[in-house]
Amino acid sequence: MIIALLQAFEAMGILNVAPYIDISDMLSNHPVWSPLFTLYLTVVWIYFFVFFWTRAGQTLGMRAWKLQVRNQEGGRITATQALIRIATSAFGLGNLIVLFDPKNRSFQDIWAKTDVVVLPKAN
Repeated sequence: MIIALLQAFEAMGILNVAPYIDISDMLSNHPVWSPLFTLYLTVVWIYFFVFFWTRAGQTLGMRAWKLQVRNQEGGRITATQALIRIATSAFGLGNLIVLFDPKNRSFQDIWAKTDVVVLPKAN
């Protein structure tokens, strides 16, 4: 979205990317645009998980694997629980705790008070 918008601005002459090769080079190497673009991507990434986990308890990948995130009462998780799961996941390393937890919970599930359940196969 951002790249397409900046590309349109460049085509209309509103934005000049010189001395950079193109928009992606500018977003990667510019002292102001690079951190802003990184922040934008981080916000989109976090919003993706919070949106899908709080609505259906699943991302598209979780749906394919028949997994769902639920609160400990079996209902939908809150935005706060989703944010706690993201913050404590350690980019996937929190899942290693599953090997040692008697209830097979990951580190992020313990902290967020959530459970990942395997859904039954559809007939």
